[in-house]
Amino acid sequence: MPKLVDHQERREEIAHALWRVVDQHGWAGASLREVAREAGVSLGQLQHYFASRTAMLTFATEFAAERTSDRVERGLAALDQPPHPRDVLRVVLTEMLPLHPDARASSRMSAAYVLEALHDPVLREQAGLGLRDGRATVERLVRQAIAQGRIAPDRDPDVETDLLLALTGFTPLLELGVIEPEAALAAVDQHLERLFAAA
Repeated sequence: MPKLVDHQERREEIAHALWRVVDQHGWAGASLREVAREAGVSLGQLQHYFASRTAMLTFATEFAAERTSDRVERGLAALDQPPHPRDVLRVVLTEMLPLHPDARASSRMSAAYVLEALHDPVLREQAGLGLRDGRATVERLVRQAIAQGRIAPDRDPDVETDLLLALTGFTPLLELGVIEPEAALAAVDQHLERLFAAA
């Protein structure tokens, strides 16, 4: 009897292969043929799942976002319950930074996606939706912390949200070895301490 193929599992295997190719060679080196070779499938098999590099990139980026959400959920589950909103924000922010291999792969996929989206209107819209959703999550956490009296009531939640998200700008500094992970974490912690100490 022929083996049944789990199509979602095969797509995820290809996504992982794309992550590895992008990690080693950048998006420019991520041809369909190279990704097929890395995934151990034929070019025809890969094209059965993804008709183009853009389709493959979109799926791999969405899969990376799911993995990031899973890491955040695990991080939140490990906190004291109910968790302090400062600790929740720390988990959310640090999982967006390339501080370990899985997060680094997600980060590089996101960078490739954003660069491609600059020149593709459809990807641009999709990327914008994803980024707006992420920003909305952080803003909701900030507003909850203000409502709970954990952050001073005179703080502007929009500005504080943008300042928190600006901390994810450490990504290229980390990737290019300009700063060490400890320095990025210290900056995140110090910013959160200042934000919550004012309440």
